[in-house]
Amino acid sequence: MPQHIGIAACSAEGAALCYRTICVEGAALLGPHAHPEVSMHTPSLADYMAHIYRDDWPRVAELMLASADKLKKAGADFLICPDNTIHQALPHVLPRSPLPWLHIADVVAAEAAARGFRRIGVTGTRWLVDSEVYPEKLSARGLEYVRPSVAERDACNRIIMDELVRSTFTPQSVAYFQRVIGGLKDGGCDAVVLGCTEIPLIINDANSPLPTLDSTRLLARAALRRAAEDKALAA
Repeated sequence: MPQHIGIAACSAEGAALCYRTICVEGAALLGPHAHPEVSMHTPSLADYMAHIYRDDWPRVAELMLASADKLKKAGADFLICPDNTIHQALPHVLPRSPLPWLHIADVVAAEAAARGFRRIGVTGTRWLVDSEVYPEKLSARGLEYVRPSVAERDACNRIIMDELVRSTFTPQSVAYFQRVIGGLKDGGCDAVVLGCTEIPLIINDANSPLPTLDSTRLLARAALRRAAEDKALAA
């Protein structure tokens, strides 16, 4: 019996892509039309942003824990969060969480190492790229990392927050991300983390100057693999 996946969601587009990936790709592990049981809880994005704009990560953690409690009551066996930025609050979450979590940057770093990449560009919101969420996990596997310039971080953040999370996708924004990734390639990177779960909606291996590490789908697939473990054995 597959384990029940709990999704502690933040922004809608990234969470929706993660959910769709679990449901569509579940069949490869579990049989035609099959996927694990999935529950998702999503507070208002405005509630998250009120704390993020103040860099108040303990309050972000409280929202994540509220989702965790509700998802446990819904029957979830473990949790994922398809939002890279709020993983900054996970150190405040884990000691009090009622359920275990998969860490998105752990999943991405493992994939980077498995594919033989050595120097990884990191894209995402300004809060994510400024943080140690990815540097810590990449460095733990002996991988180097490169951040875009401060001006590029600000521009990418604007695109994500003003466009992608609002389901607005423009050729101009695609072209800008391509230029940023091209700069990371010129800086010696051999792959790029799409470290906002909405970036894969406009950037992929077909249009990126570098091979992509799609954090959204990689997290969904890791959750599928974990859920496919026998529930009794996992307990």
